Order: sequence, then C-alpha cells, then structure tokens
Amino acid sequence: MANVTVIGTQWGDEGKGKIVDWLASRADVVVRFQGGHNAGHTLVVDGKVYKLSLLPSGVVSGKTGVIGNGVVVDPTALLAEIERVGQQGLNVTPENLWVADTVPLILPLHGALDRAREAARGEHQIGTTGRGIGPAYEDKVGRRAIRLCDLREPETLEWKVDELLRHHNPLLASLGQKTFTREEVLSHLNEVAPKVLPYACHAWDRLDAVARQGRRILFEGAQAVMLDVDHGTYPFVTSSNTVAAQAGTGSGMGPRSTGFVLGIAKAYVTRVGAGPFPTELSDETGRRLGERGHEFGTVTGRPRRCGWFDAVLARRAVRVGGVNGLALTKLDVLDGFDEVAICTGYELDGKRIDAFPSAPGAQARVKPILEFMPGWKENTAGARSWAELPAQAIKYVRRIEELTGAPVTLLSTSPERDDTILMHDPFEG
Repeated sequence: MANVTVIGTQWGDEGKGKIVDWLASRADVVVRFQGGHNAGHTLVVDGKVYKLSLLPSGVVSGKTGVIGNGVVVDPTALLAEIERVGQQGLNVTPENLWVADTVPLILPLHGALDRAREAARGEHQIGTTGRGIGPAYEDKVGRRAIRLCDLREPETLEWKVDELLRHHNPLLASLGQKTFTREEVLSHLNEVAPKVLPYACHAWDRLDAVARQGRRILFEGAQAVMLDVDHGTYPFVTSSNTVAAQAGTGSGMGPRSTGFVLGIAKAYVTRVGAGPFPTELSDETGRRLGERGHEFGTVTGRPRRCGWFDAVLARRAVRVGGVNGLALTKLDVLDGFDEVAICTGYELDGKRIDAFPSAPGAQARVKPILEFMPGWKENTAGARSWAELPAQAIKYVRRIEELTGAPVTLLSTSPERDDTILMHDPFEG
C-alpha cells in the first residue's frame, strides 16, 4: 500500500484538516512536515469541532502523530493545544505524539520581531500572523536556532541564547521594541523543558521502522503551494516549502516516501492576508461565498478574501507540487448560484498569458479571463455518491479536471467527516 501526502493547492484553508482526518482512519501514522502554529485545521466529527494548529489531524482519529524536523515549534503553543484537545476528550501523550528532537523552537522574541517588522512595513505588509514563524526559520538557516534537543544540555543552551540575543536584540532595538535578557530567555526555556522533552525523539528512526513494517504513513502539509517560499506569490508567502517534495526532507524519510500526492482545492478560492489574488470578488458574490463558506481564518479569525476558482494557479500547483489527484472541497457552497466561473487565463498589459507571472508588479496587474458556466439549484450538501450530484455540478468538476490536468479523486460536500465522495483511494497508489 502507498503512503499519501496531502498538500494545499491554493493559498491554504482548503479544508485539508477534514481530508486528512478522513484519510487518517485508514493510516497508521500522520506526519506534519513543515510550518508552525500559523497553520489552522478545523475538523468536525460527530458535530464536535476541533481546531488544531501544531498537532497532526490524525490525533482526532486516535492515530500516532508526528511533528517532523521541518516544523518550527512554539513549545508554549504546543502545550496549550495538547491541554485544549485534552479538555475535548483527546489524550495526547508521548506514546501517541512524537516530536523530532531537531525541531527549531519559536521563542517569545521571534513573535516580537515578527510583529514589529510587519508594523514597520506600513502599506507593504505581507499579512504575517505575527507568531514568529518567519524569524524562527531565519534562525534555522542562519545556524543559530535553539532546537528541542538543546533543552537537554544547559551548558549548550547558555551560549546559544547569547548568540541568539546578539542577533535579535539589535533588530528589536532598531524597531523601537523591548529587548530580551539572557535570564528571561533561559527562564522561559527552563520552564517549558520538562514539559516538552518527554515528546522528543529521533522521529526519523521511528518512521523508518514504521515504513519497514509496511504500515501506512499519511503526510499532512500546512498552508499551500501558492504560499511556498519558492513557488508561491513571493513575497506574500510563508517561510517554508509547502510542496510534497518537502515531506521527505521535513520528516527525515527521503524522497521516495511521499507516495500518492493528494492536492486539496476548494471549489472556489480564498486567501487570508495581503498579496495578489486575480479572481478576487469584492462584490455581493464574494460576500455570499464568504458567508456560505464561513470563511474566517482558523488561526487569525480574519475574514478570508473570496473569488472564483483559478485553474491557472491550480495547474501550476499540480505541476510543482507533484499532485497525482485533487480533493475538491466545499462544492456545496456553490449550490444555488445562477452561474459559476473558472479562470482559464490572464490578461496582462493587453495580452493574454497562460501562466502566473513571477514579479510582484506584474502579479498585481493581471486580470482574470473567466469562463462562465450555468450553476445548479439542487443541493450537493451531504452527497456521498457521484450519482447524487446534479448534472451541472458534475460538468463543473469535469471542467476543473480538464483545465488543471489532474483528476478529482475525492469530493467533499460538507464539513462532516462522512460527507465525502471517493472516486479513487489514494492509499491504493
């Protein structure tokens, strides 16, 4: 049986949490391989709502969850999330949550710098969540990160904190912000160390054993391809690679581990924060999509910008993300629209182009070329078989397949776990 890697193909918030939760019932282990607690996955199971940020969605299904080395971890946020889901009846312990001991840690100074720099950008803000993810990844690449394993060595921790402060305090001071003392940082780390270290392990080694036993591994991506630091709408992106190729690197399992790559896409498009959005609807239709889809960020609570499905960006995500099949979510949100639309290309400076430009100025100037199709009056909400879908909805799905070059292998028709239509089982490869 194949492993499965789930990634977003738009700007995040495509409903990955539900799909991963649904697939997790047939997996043995679920792995997060990038991002931090800027990701938000909302799961609805038997009417109960779970909001996860760092924990792999598989914990709701009682599966072993893994936070891989490609993730940046705020230990305070992780402990708070474990406590919160515990109050909902989910018991997360070192037996069912493995955290790579090489994960870089997000500290309070990272969040402070993140927020200060975003404020200093003024009208050029990129829409960061302000939770310190970017500065933590910078420290990782700059070889000054404090990693989870460092909490075991007080003598290592002291000189690494000194090095960290030599970098961060001048930046904070230049932005008019409070600086941090060695004692403050060490006190914070010494407080969280005994609580988080029990979860630390050689995750790569345990995952290798799982693979050798022939057990199924589900890799869970955060954010989405168009937020990838290399392939997304730079600089309005996240600070990590979100494509499926990162699953091997961010877990320590290597490039052959990804298996079937399932790309998640909404039947329309949303975006949180700043950045180009060619199909954005700032009218009554956009408002209607937002209200019907309950489009508010899981992490930030900010209203999501809404627009028509962009097949050009989705096709790009399919190619650079290595997507084998699409999972189309929130088709039911389009129920009752007189017509629906798909972006099939762009107009830039009076000329048609069929690929999204790389430079931010050109990205801001593109206009969508829309193909309109008749909508459908019938309800798709709760449909669990292809035969239950109205003809026009099926035509819409087929057109998305044609334009993106990827088959729709799974269709979600409500937030509930079982309201799902499966055309092809990703675990069958």
